[in-house]
Amino acid sequence: MTSTLRVLPLVAAMAIIVAVSNVLVQHPFRHFGLGEILTWGAFTYPVAFLANDLTNRRFGMVAARRVVLAGFVVAVALSVWLATPRIAIASGTAFLAAQLLDTAVFDRLRGKAWWQAPFISTLVGSAMDTVLFFGLAFSATFAGIDAFFGMADGSLAFVVPFLGGEAPLWVSLALGDFGVKILIGLAMLAPYGALLSVLKPAAQPAR
Repeated sequence: MTSTLRVLPLVAAMAIIVAVSNVLVQHPFRHFGLGEILTWGAFTYPVAFLANDLTNRRFGMVAARRVVLAGFVVAVALSVWLATPRIAIASGTAFLAAQLLDTAVFDRLRGKAWWQAPFISTLVGSAMDTVLFFGLAFSATFAGIDAFFGMADGSLAFVVPFLGGEAPLWVSLALGDFGVKILIGLAMLAPYGALLSVLKPAAQPAR
């Protein structure tokens, strides 16, 4: 019970980050001409990886997985309420796969240089999250999901100019999103490094 209570703030943080990101990802970042390659969600979602990595460092991989699973349930429930069903499904699938991958990679690299585990795990997890989320949420390939929920209006399948040619909107948004996730992942190394002396491992990580 004590260990569960200790991770509750991290579960809450994870759920809030994902729910807010699911709303923001539906709004293009229209500044500096980036409306076709970036959404506001790209700036908030990577913080979930920081919460995961801090949990993993402090309480171990098993606790991190529990936080991910608990955060997944709460986040999906909030997303169904705050976003569209398709966004909720895409978010839940991508979140679970990416965060569990992040947990495994972080655990494997925890004995390396202090920055390698959080950065590499975030990089790999972000790639997984971007492909799954944007593929499911915006690709016309999965238009059947929209049809099931009565939303098959084609609004998620526009084609726009990208890098001198044409690409589906979801592809350009995914590439822009992933680029920002890398930058935010680098920025998250600062708070992670600052908390190293505070969040020391409570015990040997469980495997």
